[in-house]
Amino acid sequence: MNLDALSDQLQQHLPTHPSAQLAVGFLALVAVALFAQWVVARIVLYFAHRLLVLSGYNAWDEALSQHRAYHRLWYAVPFATVALGIGEVPHIGQAAGVVERLAHAGAWICVFFAAGSALSAWQDVYAASKEAQTRSIKGYIQIGKLALGLICGVLVLSILIDRSPLWMLSGLGALSAVVLLVFKDTLLSLVASTQLTSNDMLRIGDWIEMPQSNADGFVKDIALHTVKVQNWDNTVTTVPTYKLFSESYRNYRHMFESGGRRIKRTLRIDATCVRFLTDEETVRLKRFRFLHDYLEEKQLEVDQANKNLGELASEPANRRRLTNIGTFRAYGLAYLQRHPEIRQDMAMMVRMMEPESHGIPVEVYCFTATTAWTQYERIQGDVFDHLLSILPEMGLRLYQAPSGADMTGLSGRLRGEMPVL
Repeated sequence: MNLDALSDQLQQHLPTHPSAQLAVGFLALVAVALFAQWVVARIVLYFAHRLLVLSGYNAWDEALSQHRAYHRLWYAVPFATVALGIGEVPHIGQAAGVVERLAHAGAWICVFFAAGSALSAWQDVYAASKEAQTRSIKGYIQIGKLALGLICGVLVLSILIDRSPLWMLSGLGALSAVVLLVFKDTLLSLVASTQLTSNDMLRIGDWIEMPQSNADGFVKDIALHTVKVQNWDNTVTTVPTYKLFSESYRNYRHMFESGGRRIKRTLRIDATCVRFLTDEETVRLKRFRFLHDYLEEKQLEVDQANKNLGELASEPANRRRLTNIGTFRAYGLAYLQRHPEIRQDMAMMVRMMEPESHGIPVEVYCFTATTAWTQYERIQGDVFDHLLSILPEMGLRLYQAPSGADMTGLSGRLRGEMPVL
């Protein structure tokens, strides 16, 4: 049986009424579209899936499946089939153009949705890599999805109104001021995100401190518009991305990378207790292992300096003598130099600063050998526990403002000393 005979036989079984032919033709087109979708789903996309698996890109295949990139791509097949074959439906007339544009637009929408799913899959695959622990591409993924949405919107609208996309874009040029106003935050965030990433100013896992935004903790997520910071009290602060580029903040990353965390704290010594050491006190303090070598060396220097004075050394004001606060500073430095949890290769000092109305500040400046917060606080506490406890051995005491109990005791003593009339 030749094709002409087969065609004549089919025409004999087809209805003769135009509306019936239209319905049969449209149903046939839908059947062909569904068959084409099945072919693409079962054959073409199956081979794409197998190719990724055999190439060792299992993570990509799982991510694409999870975000339904395959499904959204084959959803475009029936729309494309309808757009191509609608003209062959008998008696459809002018409705063919409308249906073709709608189907054409639906196919492109599915394609762009599949492209967005592919970007989401890329983000998931990247998040599982080592680079994602320090650098985030979430902002770039979001701007990519935004660009896809804009392109899709322009393309679909141009198809529906049967105009060239270039004509649509030329119209957008006249609305550039409105576009810049609407997308102002997005553009600012895009520039800020690019600068933060390219200049390595911020990474996921960095501990930042930004008091003006109440942010003090670790960076958990860097997106296009916002950066999420988990604070030390487990609250979460959301900071606009452009603020991290336009405003100042403190990043503790380099402190963690250096392996040492700074201790910078002052002890305020009561100025009334500062004095010269007596010979008996010097001999007693030589028993301290942290002071023995220092006092031996200083005693030789003092004796030699006083010997050079000759007869002037008979006056105590002319003689060179050791002070209790200077000896305390030497003790504190020797203690830090022998502390096993203090970095010896970083800056270290115990210095006296300008006296104030609240006493004489003696600042301890050094770095711990760990950056962990709890261990750092323990080491700092141990250091100052020891230094505070050693102060009375040198005749020193901390300055402390009078409390209510002090005033009550003073008033009681005064009342006791007043004569009874």
